[in-house]
Amino acid sequence: MEARLDAAWVNGRLRRGEEPTEPELRWMARGLASGAVTDAQAGAFAMGVCIRGLSPSGRVALTLAMRDSGRVLRWDLDRPVLDKHSTGGIGDAVSLVLAPALAACGVAVPMISGRGLGHTGGTLDKMESIPGVEPKVSEEALRRIVGEVGCAIAGATAEIAPADRRLYAIRDVSGTVESIDLITASILSKKLAAGLEGLVLDVKCGSGAFMKTEGEARALAQALTEAANGAGCATAALVTDMDEPLCPAAGNAVEVALCLELMEGQREAAPRLHDLTVALGGRLLALAGEEEEAGAGRIARAIASGEAMERFARMAALMGGPRDLAQSWRSDLPRAPVVRPVPAPEEGHVAAIDGEALGRAVVGLGGGRLRETDPVDPAVGLTAIAPLGARVGRGDPLALVHARDEAAAEAAAAAVRAAIRLGEAPASRPLILGRIG
Repeated sequence: MEARLDAAWVNGRLRRGEEPTEPELRWMARGLASGAVTDAQAGAFAMGVCIRGLSPSGRVALTLAMRDSGRVLRWDLDRPVLDKHSTGGIGDAVSLVLAPALAACGVAVPMISGRGLGHTGGTLDKMESIPGVEPKVSEEALRRIVGEVGCAIAGATAEIAPADRRLYAIRDVSGTVESIDLITASILSKKLAAGLEGLVLDVKCGSGAFMKTEGEARALAQALTEAANGAGCATAALVTDMDEPLCPAAGNAVEVALCLELMEGQREAAPRLHDLTVALGGRLLALAGEEEEAGAGRIARAIASGEAMERFARMAALMGGPRDLAQSWRSDLPRAPVVRPVPAPEEGHVAAIDGEALGRAVVGLGGGRLRETDPVDPAVGLTAIAPLGARVGRGDPLALVHARDEAAAEAAAAAVRAAIRLGEAPASRPLILGRIG
């Protein structure tokens, strides 16, 4: 059947259970970017894909169509261009450590990142908690920073995957956010527009993630890796545990502080964050042809030696941050005026953590957003969050709350007490639950 290039035809095909052709999906993506497709037509398209679904080849076609709706970067470098993407979770600050560690290992990392929405934090919000840093840079500046430092953690310009920006807003108000097909095209269109040669995905599951079950996470990881490889980008995924925060902090400046401690060689500051960063880095270097165990070892040494810290500090300075961040970060980062412990109501082991509830507590403090336009307070959040299995006595701290005032601190403390259940120690759960691709 000959393709017809209009939204009503494409949506009609979806309604009848027929998959749109590649030319039809390309037209739809261009129409989303240009405004030729109305909000009503975009909502009908999102709902049609959500209900009817796409085949693996259809996902690839939609991903490439959305990628090509705007600017696609091309690199001419003497090193591999690689990146990582996470589906998001509590205390997930891997990007801040992995990007400079990879740069120290001779990799170019143009990391296009996003802001937090809902209960999970955003990498750009964390970067902006460093005084002076402006992560929304021009393409010219992105190329310069990557060329000089090896990495840049930056926001997408308006020219990067504009079809996704439009469709994402429509999905948010049309009840179609959870479609694997639309999630896949949304994530990969932006990443592939950065001109990557390799990509590793961290697909999280558990109480602090969007995907609550391992089965859901594996399905998404499979869809993402198949689509990315089908689009010509070597891609692998790790399915990882988010039944507790990845590092013992949740917020913006408080997570940055832990990352900087880690990059000073203090693995004990956030061991789970360290170990996952090393695993993801090793897998990504393997995609570029290196032996995985050797690659993981190089990432670990870049972190322990201070090389990652040196790259991160130079990147931050080029983005407007302090010139001597590696030495001055303890005084540079913003601090909340109220810091108070959350005492355990009884003794016992930390039996379960509702990660999503902890994330909502941070949002309640002002450290996250419910709407894209909400302001974010960089200083507030939680630190010293007790890990699963930890033994606590009555009155021992379950976490420290960093707040603007006493009322906000009390509300957050109540939320933390409700989110952390004490009882018998739970069975241990591996950090990495599965490997795909």
